Amino acid sequence: MAARRLPNFCLEYLEGGADDEITLSRNRKALDEVLWLPRTLVDVSQRELAVPLFGQDSALPMVIAPTGFNGLLADGGDRVLAEVAHAAGIPFCQSMVSTVALEDIVATGVRHWMQIYPFKDRDNVAAVVKRAELAGSEAIVLTTDASVFGNREWDRRNYRAPMKLNLCNLIDVAWHPRWVWDVLVPRGMPRFRNLGNLPAGMDSARNAATWLAAQMDTSLTWDDVRWLRALWPRKLLVKGVLMPEDALRARDAGADGVVVSNHGGRQLDTVPAPIEMLAAVREAVGPDMTVIVDSGFRRGSDFVKARALGADAAMSGRATLYGLAAAGHGGAARAVEILRSEMARTLGLIGCAQMREVDGRYVGRG
Repeated sequence: MAARRLPNFCLEYLEGGADDEITLSRNRKALDEVLWLPRTLVDVSQRELAVPLFGQDSALPMVIAPTGFNGLLADGGDRVLAEVAHAAGIPFCQSMVSTVALEDIVATGVRHWMQIYPFKDRDNVAAVVKRAELAGSEAIVLTTDASVFGNREWDRRNYRAPMKLNLCNLIDVAWHPRWVWDVLVPRGMPRFRNLGNLPAGMDSARNAATWLAAQMDTSLTWDDVRWLRALWPRKLLVKGVLMPEDALRARDAGADGVVVSNHGGRQLDTVPAPIEMLAAVREAVGPDMTVIVDSGFRRGSDFVKARALGADAAMSGRATLYGLAAAGHGGAARAVEILRSEMARTLGLIGCAQMREVDGRYVGRG
């Protein structure tokens, strides 16, 4: 449904990975290679999916991941995802390159986490962090694996310049009138609403894309994590960690948690899948640090596997975006409900009634 509704450039933005997309494929393959070791004759008549996450129960071991420019998939895409997350009782992590103001997302009542990029303009970053603090956000998620843009060849196919579609894609847009009506007619081309104090007129998609490319900071170090820690009074996660030693550095820099991630296969190609590194990261940091994982999670059983290998929760990016792109609020809600039902079914089939009791005893590798 999403493929029929979206213009090609939107679909490729949603689906694509870096270079030869080996990592993109590996993320799924690695999850598929985690095998269940089920127990039988266990009472699973009353299954409980909730898990503790930063001192509160999350109804599922799931966080909706930060994904940029969701306004291209549905009008007010981030607000829709936040409403769905709130109804499901799970956190929503909003991208800094969202097209809905963070204050509007917090107003939905969802557990709100704000993802930020460490721009060269630290005053700009500090302004967004202060907005998140005043709005009541629960956590800041610092993305650290995008200081250099990955090679996404589909971008070069679709754009003749940043955010300027080539002729073929402009024609393709004209063949998708429902998308034009749903996305462009209500408010015009979506604008970025959380990039701090942008110069006048720079919040349009085209201008902001140029500004963003110039702002990515290749000099980022652990000192910048410590700077953010001093600035932000609540929970702080470092996203983009793959190696156990980096998870330890994040803890030493004051982070409350890490997100084990390869950016959904969209940055460096031919790296391990996060699920392959998860157990080692957990072993390194011990039981007390929050560990979340993302990249490749499509089935509810994948989220249960993440719990078994040491994660507190996993992030859902593309899985919920497909629902959003296919049918807006109803589609996103249906995607979350499918994942929930698959998690419950998986618990029953492996012989474990409590999600919080799932551990390494239940999994092996082929």
